[in-house]
Amino acid sequence: MKQSEALTISIGVLGGVDVFVTATVIPVPVWVTFTAWASFFVVGGGVQGFIKSIFCNITGIIIAALSLWSIDLIGNTPLVAAICVGIGSAAMVQASKLPFTHGVTPAIVWGFSQTVGTVAVTGLPVTASLPNNPVLIAIAAMILGNILGYLSEAWGKALTTTPAVARAGEGARKIRS
Repeated sequence: MKQSEALTISIGVLGGVDVFVTATVIPVPVWVTFTAWASFFVVGGGVQGFIKSIFCNITGIIIAALSLWSIDLIGNTPLVAAICVGIGSAAMVQASKLPFTHGVTPAIVWGFSQTVGTVAVTGLPVTASLPNNPVLIAIAAMILGNILGYLSEAWGKALTTTPAVARAGEGARKIRS
């Protein structure tokens, strides 16, 4: 089976599983899991992409939590929010220079944005107690989404077949090397 068809099956089935699980077993926002899933693929997939995507997403979540907490402490006005989010945005760009997030600013931004969305939907501050803390909910959802990304990639690879002509060509290249 071609890779696009294999991924269609793995992502389609696991996408349905994601919706069911987040609606019944793990009550986290499904849109956050899908964003993290996309982050996994954008960062490059595989084990390294899985690790890097989670680090990037959680970095964005931490920056968002600090930005939102600052807004709560200083005063929830449009000017304060603009300043705190501006500083948070600058922090995200600088954070993309760290060794564990290097060069993947969008995956950091997704963590930030999904945290802001989770806070907005729950109506709870970033300092809310467990188990309803929106920051921890965003972290759990991002990790779940990255797990689903990893599983869909692995399942897609397992379903993918390499045409015999391509395999023969690869063997010939190896012999010449």
